[in-house]
Amino acid sequence: MPRPVYFEVYASDPERAITFYTTVFEWHFERWAPDAAWAITTGSGAGIDGSLVQRDEPPPENGAAAPTCSLTMEVDDLDLMVREVQQAGGSLAASARTVPEMGRLVHCRDPEGTLFGMLEPDPNAA
Repeated sequence: MPRPVYFEVYASDPERAITFYTTVFEWHFERWAPDAAWAITTGSGAGIDGSLVQRDEPPPENGAAAPTCSLTMEVDDLDLMVREVQQAGGSLAASARTVPEMGRLVHCRDPEGTLFGMLEPDPNAA
């Protein structure tokens, strides 16, 4: 079965996005070359890495979906992470909801307007 192996985050202000994702998720960013994208290392072990790319078009309007697929991060404490997102300049896009047999899921936006999700796993969720 095919599975995700890479992702891209688009930003009009890459430095602001780097600060946000470094603060909230402790990701590491490294510029590949001048005027190029940044490599994103999300951690060690299971998971995927990606890149941060300068956005070529205006950011999505407030409340609109971005013209990309959203990325969802697994977190240990959803409520704590939502507070960290908000303190770092992000916002809540939709209230947390329970996904049966998966856990609690919430969608947020980074300061650039990019939509992403966070999931607190709970295989007993109903």
